[in-house]
Amino acid sequence: MYRVWNFLTQYSLLLIMGAVIALVWANINPDSYHHFVDFVIVDHFFIGHLHDGHRTLTLHYLVNDVLMALFFAIAAKEVWEAIILENGSLRGKKAATPLIATSGGILGPVAVYLILAMMLGSETYSAVANGWAIPTATDIAFSYLVGRLVFGAGHPAVRFLLLLAIADDAVGLLILAIFYPSGALAPEWLLLSFGAAIVVFVLANWLPRRMDRGNQARPTSTWVRKKLSFWPYAIAACFSWYGFQQSGIHPALGLLPIVPTIPHADRAFGIFSEAETHLHDLLNDIEHALKYPVEIILFFFGLCNAGVTFSSISEPTWLVLAGLIIGKPLGVLLMGWIAAKPLGLGLPAGMRIIDLFVIGCVAAIGFTVALFVASVAFDPGPVQDAAKMGALFSFAAAGISIVAGKLTKVQKIEN
Repeated sequence: MYRVWNFLTQYSLLLIMGAVIALVWANINPDSYHHFVDFVIVDHFFIGHLHDGHRTLTLHYLVNDVLMALFFAIAAKEVWEAIILENGSLRGKKAATPLIATSGGILGPVAVYLILAMMLGSETYSAVANGWAIPTATDIAFSYLVGRLVFGAGHPAVRFLLLLAIADDAVGLLILAIFYPSGALAPEWLLLSFGAAIVVFVLANWLPRRMDRGNQARPTSTWVRKKLSFWPYAIAACFSWYGFQQSGIHPALGLLPIVPTIPHADRAFGIFSEAETHLHDLLNDIEHALKYPVEIILFFFGLCNAGVTFSSISEPTWLVLAGLIIGKPLGVLLMGWIAAKPLGLGLPAGMRIIDLFVIGCVAAIGFTVALFVASVAFDPGPVQDAAKMGALFSFAAAGISIVAGKLTKVQKIEN
């Protein structure tokens, strides 16, 4: 429990503080709040993908499009470990049922969101349809904490929930890249991003290991690691970010191609394991170095994105909330049951089918990623503000999860 709480205080407490300050500020003095968010840092700089090749660098753009790339890089690192490492949590038969349940946790919210939107009429549907992906998000840190409160630290449902949340993050990254471009698509620019990834992998990772083949002292790899450290990857990351920016894909995802190129030992203990702090391969060292900067970035992300007035609550608020608290539990339950029973993949020992419903309730806490998707799904204005409020209200899923656990007679297992 200490590790989970430590993670929350490190990565999420400042985010919550920023969001609360933004809510209070926007409702007391909305003009000064929006003046702060739209503060111009550089009035006119060359970026290349706009009509005249220039744009204004505001605080909001700096946080959402530039600095949040570091947050998504950390998320990508956890997904990468889960998929590629020998003991990765998303490899093998053990991940089959959680992965299928994840599909329900994505399709269920989308279905509820769009069906309810259609029931509100064609005009409302046209205005809100692009926000279909907002309720697909799961906030991994808060969901994991609530899951441990509901099931106990030793319950197999907690690990199931973690697998589901990691897979949900992976799909969320793909959804952002494919369905929410930041401008006119120019996919040829992705050659720059993936070219940078290939070059840095070959020169700073593969080639030194190739040169050290047969030499247990590994002098070349050691020299590269000690003398060059993370700098080749930082330079490649800048090229990759620019390639995403120019391609029209949201630049906050611009570091994703670089993460798999960074040297990583074939082991990982998981995002909430205390042992993770003692891993010192280059990828983990970079994550450790980014810890405090990302804390501050998340504070400003909450500050720049959660400032919506309560008067903005409208249909999108309830659509996002319904997608999360209705679509998530039902989707996870349905697809998890199909995987466990008709497909015969089963559930972890000690888990019941009804536990899938409670897991879905816990996974309905969207918050961070839901807030981000809302900021890119809609242009600034009443619809975006209303959708953001739905993402913030998803914290209600924590209370619903506790009640659901009581009603379904979840037996907590602490060890």
